[in-house]
Amino acid sequence: MKFGVRHQESYSRGELILRTLFGGLYIALPHVLALMFLMIGSMFINIIAFWSILITGKFPEGMFNYQLNLQRWSLRVNARLMNLSDGYPAFGLSSQDPNIIIELERQEKYNRLSVLARAIFGLFYVYLPHFICLYFLFIGFAFVRIIAFFAVLFTGKFPAGMHSYMVGLFRWIFRINAYMSYLTDKYPPFSMKGDEADFDQKESSDLLDS
Repeated sequence: MKFGVRHQESYSRGELILRTLFGGLYIALPHVLALMFLMIGSMFINIIAFWSILITGKFPEGMFNYQLNLQRWSLRVNARLMNLSDGYPAFGLSSQDPNIIIELERQEKYNRLSVLARAIFGLFYVYLPHFICLYFLFIGFAFVRIIAFFAVLFTGKFPAGMHSYMVGLFRWIFRINAYMSYLTDKYPPFSMKGDEADFDQKESSDLLDS
């Protein structure tokens, strides 16, 4: 699994101010409207995927790709709204973004009992413990976002540690979504970090193996 947002060498102050003042209108509004309709499709896919795995042990490839591309689109938008990346997020499930990466391999077989347990008890053993942890981390997220805004405004640089912190929270949430959407059988770890064994800080900051 890979999840990341590239940490740029420098950030545009003009784009920062534009996003802060009008991002809700020209980024959030059109993208959220489009994503809302796609999320309806995602809900139906989740139901079909549940029964498909329960009966056959397989997640239909086209549906898997739909769910993954929806997560990529959402990350493209959030990365801009949170000032983690410059540029305008592309529309479309098949669109590419050089500053964004989400990769997850579709399994040949999925665990039927695990899928059934998630559907019945997921609220208690997945959502509840993770969201308790995330609640406190998002308090820090709010402060980090404000500090990072002024850092970019005055220096044109986004502090690398703050960038990693913010991306790490999105990574954690993605792992939960992937697990509860049956995209993976791997229980989401209580961590913002990824596997940095093959990580090249200079070339692809924050594109971490999860």
